[in-house]
Amino acid sequence: MLETAPDGILLVDKPQGISSHRVVSIARRRLGLKKVGHAGTLDPMATGLLLLGIGPSTRLLTHLVGLGKTYTATIRLGVATDSDDADGSPTAAVGTAAADVSEAAVEAAVAAQRGAISQVPSTVSAIKVDGRRAYDLARKGEEVVLQSRAVTVSRFDVTGRDEHVVTVDGTDVAVVDLDVVVDCSSGTYVRALARDVGAALGTGAHLTALRRTDVGPFSVDDAIDLEDDAVDVRAALARPADIARRLFPVVTLDAIGAKDLADGKRISADHPDTDGPVAAVTARDDRLVGLVSVRRGLLRVITNFPTPTGANA
Repeated sequence: MLETAPDGILLVDKPQGISSHRVVSIARRRLGLKKVGHAGTLDPMATGLLLLGIGPSTRLLTHLVGLGKTYTATIRLGVATDSDDADGSPTAAVGTAAADVSEAAVEAAVAAQRGAISQVPSTVSAIKVDGRRAYDLARKGEEVVLQSRAVTVSRFDVTGRDEHVVTVDGTDVAVVDLDVVVDCSSGTYVRALARDVGAALGTGAHLTALRRTDVGPFSVDDAIDLEDDAVDVRAALARPADIARRLFPVVTLDAIGAKDLADGKRISADHPDTDGPVAAVTARDDRLVGLVSVRRGLLRVITNFPTPTGANA
């Protein structure tokens, strides 16, 4: 009996210092499969939850990218960098000694970034400008002008505070480190939140740490260390049907209905009308056949998922 090719969603705890693309490369090597993608980039400095789509389940990534995110981070007030994080070069080191960085002042600056806001992404970002990545343009010294975007920050709370002195280019600078937790919509830049808090306080600011703990209903607590050779990566794959069930309503199909849907036919189902997605799974083996919408009692395919085949993918 042929072993089926790897297929599923992999929850990875990305370590610091490597890119999301590097994580994908490691997964390809360990699974012996080229078809691997990810939902939502993490900067090299950042750690935490990265969702990888493996094999046919890369088709699920479109529906994972837009999920809300939770981050923990440390914001350093008093020093600004050209990337808004610790990987960049200092552009200003005014410190905090001469500014009002009382708890009340910090809370006012943080509160201004909560809710539905308009945010200009960090210049050193993966956003494309005329087909080129903003970070590539910035690193070449070209001017980068990014448009503001609407994002939602449903939680932005300070959980800790530490006042101390750091040395920047040979000069001692008084800084305040703020530990924060952020719940936000997809597309929000926590680096930009730090930058804008620093601007509001007149101190400048950047991130010294960033960790993504949650993506939608998925937690980093359930993620694996992909660089640990003792981890069975294939066994860690979450089944497509299990992932879809956590995100969408489910309609169950018999064998005939599953085959007809896979063949592109519209089939009837006892389910309320909806634009979807609704996960269509098989009754016999709980396999994800497709994501569908429902109109007048008929299932219409949004995304189909192929029947598993042999391992030579």
